[in-house]
Amino acid sequence: MDENNAYFDNISGSEGAASSQSAGQTWKVPPKQTENRPEITSWEERGSRKGLFLGGVIAGISVALLVVAICYLGFYVQGLVNYNGNTDDALGAEEGNAIDSGMVSKLKALEDTIEKYFYLGETTQEQLQNGIYKGMLASLGDPYSEYYSAEELNALMQQTEGVYFGIGAYVSLDTVSGLPKIAGTIAGAPSEEVGLRTNDLIYEVDGTATYGMTLTEVVSLIKGPENTTVNITIVREGASDYLDFTVTRRKVESPTVEYSMLEEGMAYIQVKEFDSVTVGQFENALASARRDGMKGLILDLRANPGGSLNAVVEMSRMILPKGMIVYTEDKNGKRSEYTCDGTRELEVPLTVLVDMNSASASEIMAGAIKDYELGTLVGTTTFGKGIVQQIMPFSDGSAVKLTISAYYTPKGNNIHGIGIVPDVVCEFEGEKYYGSNGELDNQLDKAKEVLRELMKK
Repeated sequence: MDENNAYFDNISGSEGAASSQSAGQTWKVPPKQTENRPEITSWEERGSRKGLFLGGVIAGISVALLVVAICYLGFYVQGLVNYNGNTDDALGAEEGNAIDSGMVSKLKALEDTIEKYFYLGETTQEQLQNGIYKGMLASLGDPYSEYYSAEELNALMQQTEGVYFGIGAYVSLDTVSGLPKIAGTIAGAPSEEVGLRTNDLIYEVDGTATYGMTLTEVVSLIKGPENTTVNITIVREGASDYLDFTVTRRKVESPTVEYSMLEEGMAYIQVKEFDSVTVGQFENALASARRDGMKGLILDLRANPGGSLNAVVEMSRMILPKGMIVYTEDKNGKRSEYTCDGTRELEVPLTVLVDMNSASASEIMAGAIKDYELGTLVGTTTFGKGIVQQIMPFSDGSAVKLTISAYYTPKGNNIHGIGIVPDVVCEFEGEKYYGSNGELDNQLDKAKEVLRELMKK
């Protein structure tokens, strides 16, 4: 697999130094919950990645969409797939293919039936065709594989520039409830200003229930013109009723790396996502830390959705020793390896903050750091996404996104459905954090404590 043609589908978002772990309270969905929707049981369930996947709740894996724009961070594409829209090829398809003359005839009969009898409005040719294509991808049973219309693909590509028009929040899918959730908010963005929080479950958007929707569909409800408003109904841990937030959409810039120097020579670098622009930002942050006299480093990957394979490989080469960073294997057993020459190995003690929303590319970096014992992981078990997606555009402007391979850490571990267990487990104390307006971050305090001990050695 060509490094420049692959990326890691994102599954969550980031929220500054705050973790997206819950406070661990048990709660029920308020009475508004209808009988055909699953009951949301407990926040403890969300912390158990193994239990979630063994229980078959894999459909909730998400794509870390930045609301008002579908944000597949650092995404790379291969050449156009030849397609001319001629159905004659389908009519002459070989026996055993899904698309044969019988299917074409049935689709035409369905179209005629809809046109003759459907009561709730007119349909367009494009609408019906897109439904067919989306249905084929949905039949794979893989929440990562999806069809994009030309308009959806265009919107997706525009978001790689790091500037968005929306409410400034990341959205993922909660694996327990099947509802979309706020995976993180951008500092100073409308979502943060109105009080939306990480792990808030999005129940309705402008009165439309979100259960059963894809994240693309949810995002399409939330996005809209600049300076317009959207009403989001959420379910929040500890709240006895639904909460409504009216948010004004506006232009939002999404920084991917933040750096600061803490006490005792401890540098703090937070990586919010792995985009093409993240590589240079991370390199600059490391240079600033060294210039400022860094004696130890805290790398914060909490609520990091992942992103580009190329980005995480290039960034890992800035800190890892010589050896394997990650390797992938496709359906035919073809293996692709990504290595590091070790010339820029980190020279100071390291702690890495991770949580249940650290996923994909962030798990690549955390997994390599753990395998090489380069640093100490602090926090909670990561999401557990060990597969890779590729976007393949067609010549008519549409595209499909398919899962094409699995990835493995340097020691050969595939963490899909399992996650990475930190060396030091520290549950996030959400009540203290939000009650102090973000001043009290117990996981960051634990990372400092661990780093102090490492710096003494």
